[in-house]
Amino acid sequence: MTTGAQTPYPVRPRRSRLRVVLPLAVAAWLVLEIWLLTMVAGASNGLVVFLILVAGMVLGSIVIKRAGRRAFKNLTETLQQQQSGVAAPESRPNSEGNGLMMLGGLLLIIPGLVSDVLGLPLLVPPVQKAVSRYAERTLERKLREAAAHGSLGDAFQQARMHRPDGKVVQGEVIRDEEPGRAPGDTPQGPPPPLPR
Repeated sequence: MTTGAQTPYPVRPRRSRLRVVLPLAVAAWLVLEIWLLTMVAGASNGLVVFLILVAGMVLGSIVIKRAGRRAFKNLTETLQQQQSGVAAPESRPNSEGNGLMMLGGLLLIIPGLVSDVLGLPLLVPPVQKAVSRYAERTLERKLREAAAHGSLGDAFQQARMHRPDGKVVQGEVIRDEEPGRAPGDTPQGPPPPLPR
């Protein structure tokens, strides 16, 4: 006989909202991209659609290559300044926006018109600054909210203790030390066999 109330069926954990919405959003985006490409092909011809897709891939590749070179150049300059002992300047106009420029290039490479429309504004410096400031404020707000609810280590501890099956094993490991040996010494030879 067991003590305590146990449910006859295990309780299923709730699925996160992201796991439900993300596949639907990706499917809707793909359907929209295909629909738009067929509409453009119907209004003109297939050659125009092909040229739009190729132009997006070429432009995206050029943008990513340029942003990557700029980021690598900034990294090598920073490393050289650190090795020579010269203090690096606080803000560099060249180093801002590399990540957003690469994201814009990636969106241009992805075939489709919606991704191109989303990627092109990310190549404009004022838009990059606005998106960067918005992302920074959002990240700071999320970090403050997470700090108010506890540390990241607390979240991992709670996730480990409360598994979906409901079992929690708490205990302490006690090792028997051999007589005549200090607690920190390593044993000589093979380890003793495990008891059965």
